[in-house]
Amino acid sequence: MTRATVEPSTRGRRHRVVGSPVGPLTLVVDGSDRLVGLYLDAQRHRPADAEFGEPDDTAAAEAARQLEEYFDGRRARFELDLAPRGTAFQQRVWEALAHIPSGSTITYGELAASLGLAPGASRAVGAAVGRNPIGIVVPCHRVIGRDGTLTGYAGGLDRKRWLLEHEGALGDADGGQPALPSAQ
Repeated sequence: MTRATVEPSTRGRRHRVVGSPVGPLTLVVDGSDRLVGLYLDAQRHRPADAEFGEPDDTAAAEAARQLEEYFDGRRARFELDLAPRGTAFQQRVWEALAHIPSGSTITYGELAASLGLAPGASRAVGAAVGRNPIGIVVPCHRVIGRDGTLTGYAGGLDRKRWLLEHEGALGDADGGQPALPSAQ
């Protein structure tokens, strides 16, 4: 994940909506074509549509291509120029999320420890994970509760389960494709 300076405004932003097995995804790029947002419909902490900038069906073309490959099972890691906006602490957490391999999970406590934080910091880490503006690409869905339960995904637990099953991080009861989320 490429670190970038925080842009105080939405000037120059453009967005497009692409379909996916987990529902429509809104991809937002800044004036330098860096991905600043990937939002599911009805996602917690989703900004107002006005913050996405102008609609542009050509925006985020590389992100759209890589997401298609991911959902087709041909890509496990994204290689995009990212510019998420957030506090220094959030940026640290999001950077750590980007290093969780596809097909694996980590607990909030393990994530806190990987950042050199005390175990009690898992709540603060969880809050930063929940504010991740570039879901799926910055894989916040790979963070689970300490007892292995699926907890706290801003896009909904049905989508978190689908993404983890798609990546092979959770067993799939019937051995086929994961069931599509009901919230489409």
